[in-house]
This record gives sequence, C-alpha cells and structure tokens, in this order.
Amino acid sequence: MNNAPQILVIDDEPQIQRAIRTILTEKGFGVTTASHGEEGLTLAAANEPDIVILDLGLPDMDGVEVCARLREWTQCPIIILSVRDSERDKVAALDKGADDYLTKPFGIEELLARVRVALRHSTNRQGAQNKVIKAGALTIDLVWHIVKRGEDEIKLTGTEYKLLAYLAANHGRVLTHQNILIQVWGPADADHTEYLRVYMRQLRKKLEIDPERPQYILTEPGIGYRFISDG
Repeated sequence: MNNAPQILVIDDEPQIQRAIRTILTEKGFGVTTASHGEEGLTLAAANEPDIVILDLGLPDMDGVEVCARLREWTQCPIIILSVRDSERDKVAALDKGADDYLTKPFGIEELLARVRVALRHSTNRQGAQNKVIKAGALTIDLVWHIVKRGEDEIKLTGTEYKLLAYLAANHGRVLTHQNILIQVWGPADADHTEYLRVYMRQLRKKLEIDPERPQYILTEPGIGYRFISDG
C-alpha cells in the first residue's frame, strides 16, 4: 500500500468525500480529503498527491482558483468534479490547468476510468516542480506566494506575481510570448504583447540588480523569455 497512488479529494460535501474514499480505497488507492480550498492546497504541498480530484464550489474559494494555484508548482493531474456543467465553466477550469472534467452525479466506473487515464498521463510528465525556486539572492515560494531577495520580501502586484510564478515554475525553459500571455492574462489576450512588455519591465525593476542587464529573466529575441534559476 505504500506504493499505491495517492489521491487528494477537495470537496466540501461529506457524502461525496465518503463515496469517493470508499470507491478508491477498495481499488487500492490512498485517499486524503479536504473540505476547503486552502486546506487542500496545504495538503497538496505537504503530500504531493498523484492526482487531485477538485470540486469547483468550495466554501472559501472557487475551485478554478485552487486549480490555478496548484498549477503554479505542480503538474499532477487535476480532475474537476462539479455540478456545474456549462461549457463556460469547463473551459475556465481547463484553461487554468485541469486535465479532465466530471459532472455530478457521476458513475463509479466513469470516475475510475478518468482516474486510470489521469495516471497514464502522469507517467509522461516530469512530476511536481520545486515548490521553492532559488536564483542568486532571490527565493520564490510558489506555494505561499512569497518572493525575497536575501531576507527582504519583495512586494509584487497580483499580475506581477502570477507572471513571475509562471516563469519560475518553468525555469530553464523558453516560454513564448503567446504562451505566457495565455497563461497569465488568458486566451483573449494572447496577442497583446504590450501587456507583457510593460509588466516584464516592472518585474525586472523589482527583481534585477541592473534591469538593463537582467540575470534572472532573460529575453529570447523574437520568441519570449527564460527564467534562470540555480538548479
């Protein structure tokens, strides 16, 4: 059982938690449950599950936000489980990094099939990203949204942090302008490169010793940007 895939269920309905725990435990999975978004994020950071099953209608935050927060530092499969069945809700969750979407009420066999597919997909991924990224004097905590230079915390706006988190979580990779715009601002702004230039300039002023000669966020001419970390 120690090698059994671990599944985190984030859902505030006790009966759904019990049903999923029973179904998955009988099939040999390890199951951990949370009733709130923040609780689920904490458990995900501590336990690094193989799959997250996530409800959208949580008491403290929307499940789409939980999905986005998870995607800042982990690539584990996320299956949305929700009573919302509109195309808009599905697209919103999938755009934020969800892998699959199952509408309540659901069938046992369908849930198990989605879990099996998610596990197969996860074998093709690198797994969780480092939760704390270090680059020279910078430390970026992707779970708790804290950015420091040495012992001093750097204050970032929400968009500045989201941009930095996406770059840092993909450190070493060249990220295209369009990819960054879609991930940070959304698909509707995929061609608005002026947004990216403005925020990149602001971010470099706060992070770099010499913004004109950046050490951490490098420009790939005509393509995009690359974040350079220590490891």
